[in-house]
Amino acid sequence: MVHVLSSRILLRPTDPERSRAFYGEHLGLAVYREFGTGPERGTVYFLGGGFLEVSGRSDTAPAADVRLWLQVADVAAAHEELRAKGVEIVRPPVKEPWGLVEMWIADPDGTPIVLVEVPADHPLRYRPEI
Repeated sequence: MVHVLSSRILLRPTDPERSRAFYGEHLGLAVYREFGTGPERGTVYFLGGGFLEVSGRSDTAPAADVRLWLQVADVAAAHEELRAKGVEIVRPPVKEPWGLVEMWIADPDGTPIVLVEVPADHPLRYRPEI
C-alpha cells in the first residue's frame, strides 16, 4: 500500500501572475511556501488538508475535466466576499438534491472551482446511528 504523507494539486497557468493574484488576493488562500524567481516562480497555497501549487507556465488552459472542490464553512458568506472582490460567480449558491450547498466560480484559465458547504445535518457530517 502506498503511504501518502502529503499531497498537492499542481496548476500550470497560462498567466502565472494573474493566477497568483486570483488565488492569493481574490480567494485569500494563505501561502505555504514560495520557490524560484521570476514570473514563473512557484507559490504553494494551503488548501485545507492539502496544497495548491501554482508554478511554471502552460501554453494552453487546463483540461475541461479538471476541477477544484473546496469545502467552506459558509458558502453564502463566501459568495458575498468573492462578489465584493469582483470575482465572477459562474453559479450562485444552490442546495443540491444530494444535500450539499454548492457555488461555482472559475480561475483565470477557466478551471472550474466548486465551493461547497456541508450542512450540519448532512450525512458527511452527521450520522445518527453513531
